[in-house]
Order: sequence, then structure tokens, then C-alpha cells
Amino acid sequence: MSIFEGLVVAAFGLGIVFLVLILLCFLVKVLSAIAAYIAKRLIAAPTPLNKAEEIDAGNSAGELKLIGVDEKIAALIMAIVSDESQIPLSELQFKSIKAIV
Repeated sequence: MSIFEGLVVAAFGLGIVFLVLILLCFLVKVLSAIAAYIAKRLIAAPTPLNKAEEIDAGNSAGELKLIGVDEKIAALIMAIVSDESQIPLSELQFKSIKAIV
């Protein structure tokens, strides 16, 4: 192989490498544009779950007075009452929970 043939092979190899790099650059730009488009659509359209959380956050049953009971025990009592009465916890209103000694 002569020097001229070696230079042609080297130039051809470098050309292929740069061509692949240019194609990769183009591919990254296209994928980032697609990702930006998808992200914009997700931000523009809020999910129904977020709306439900906002609606539920506004509904408060008021204050609950705990007399001689900690919050963990009160939560257990409310869950048991809801389960035994077959009424959803969101529809029940507890005014106070008092420990009987």
C-alpha cells in the first residue's frame, strides 16, 4: 500500500466518523424537540387526579377535639367506625373523641 492509498483510506475513515457524529447530533436534536413537545403537553393539560386532590383539599369537616387520646388512636377509632358502619370516612364528621377511664 502506497502513502497515497493510506491517506485515502484514512480520509475515508475520518469522513465516516464525522458523518456518524453529525447524524448523532441531528438525532439528539430531534429527540430533545420531541421530549420538549411532550413535556409541554403534559404541563398544559393537568391530570384529573390533581383536580380531585384540589377538590378534596377544600372539603374540611372542621376541627376534631381529642380528649385524652393521641392522634394515632383517634385515627384507628375513626377507621373502625367507618368500616363497621359501611360509611366512607369522607362522609363522616367527628366532633370529638374522648377517652373513658
